[in-house]
Amino acid sequence: MRRLLRVFLVASLLLGGFACAQAIEPMPFKDHAQELRFQHLTHQLRCPMCQNETLADSNAPIARDLRNQIFRMMQEGRSDDEIRQYLVARYSEFVLYDPPLTVGTSLLWFGPLLILLGGAGVVLVMIRQRSRAARTMDETPTDSGDDW
Repeated sequence: MRRLLRVFLVASLLLGGFACAQAIEPMPFKDHAQELRFQHLTHQLRCPMCQNETLADSNAPIARDLRNQIFRMMQEGRSDDEIRQYLVARYSEFVLYDPPLTVGTSLLWFGPLLILLGGAGVVLVMIRQRSRAARTMDETPTDSGDDW
């Protein structure tokens, strides 16, 4: 009975924590177009704390603050590019989910391709070495056993 009570307690704490973690406060938008613009912009920006979530999905305190900052900047009449530039100036290009192609981000864009090509090169070299070793074994004369 105690074990069942513990399981129930742990389950209720986990589910309660999950429900609280997903609550993101609504904002008073002027119209539906402004709400769509806000959602589009917050899906393009990364949470500096969570690192793998957008500002729209994260419930971290800094993500909440940044959403409020973006909302205020939208109310002031700033464009999406101005808002992005403001956040990049504060948090670097890391805050962008799709960073632009620059010298600094070239490894980020082409690194996976380089790793794939390097792996294919290693496999190719190993296959050639094995085929050479198999050919040399086929070409060596076999011992007839006459020496004994």
